[in-house]
Amino acid sequence: MSLLTINRPAVEAPAPPPGDRVIAARAVAATKTYGKGDSTVRALDGIDVEFEAGRFTAIMGPSGSGKSTLMHSVAGLDDLTSGSVFIGDRDLTTLSDRKLTQLRRDRVGFVFQAFNLVPTLSAIENITLPMDLAGRKPDPEWLDLVVSTVGLGNRLKHRPSELSGGQQQRVAVARALAGRPEIIFADEPTGNLDSRSGAEILDFMRLAVREMRQTIVMVTHDPVAASYADRVVFLVDGRIVDELHQPTTDSVMDLMKDLTVASTAGRP
Repeated sequence: MSLLTINRPAVEAPAPPPGDRVIAARAVAATKTYGKGDSTVRALDGIDVEFEAGRFTAIMGPSGSGKSTLMHSVAGLDDLTSGSVFIGDRDLTTLSDRKLTQLRRDRVGFVFQAFNLVPTLSAIENITLPMDLAGRKPDPEWLDLVVSTVGLGNRLKHRPSELSGGQQQRVAVARALAGRPEIIFADEPTGNLDSRSGAEILDFMRLAVREMRQTIVMVTHDPVAASYADRVVFLVDGRIVDELHQPTTDSVMDLMKDLTVASTAGRP
């Protein structure tokens, strides 16, 4: 069954905040270095970038460009060397470890290439696990909407070993959505999937943005995956060098080829 034709409960997503443009997350002069002296590697080189609420943004770049480092830093999974990152109006670089953990738990969702499901728990238990750990009860109507949209209604009692890779990633995406986070970060979410399963996951993520008004930032190396996004940001050598709006597979591939040639030639 296509994810785009699933019958879902008549539950409306929350209305968007007032104003013309709301920024869900941003980085300001974000710099990240590794090593010292001659061996210093500058993974992020003073990046300024904003991720708009209610939009699907992809981050791309050649290997070693800093795309995963940028996402992990904005998500609060990695510390910056200098600069600031914000989720909403909260500067993550000023938070204690306890406050940062609480913010990630309550306001951020994560989807990873390796699924990261607990093998001893059922699908529904994996979906609600972050809320259970936080001592929060899920909104039953929202949870029904997420489960119905992701198309796993008849697999909720199955453990990960009883699910296909595509079904496991659906559980992971549903887990990220279940707590109604302000933003979801997805790191190569289709990297371990075949093309059909990957397309279903990307369809669902796009549907979550357009109909459930979620905000998703995805790191990918795949031009096909990037074409599902509203916007693609391109990195080379730790700097943002270009972006595309309403991308297609061909337009992403063309720009990636140009950037790879420029990077190989030693140009920014």
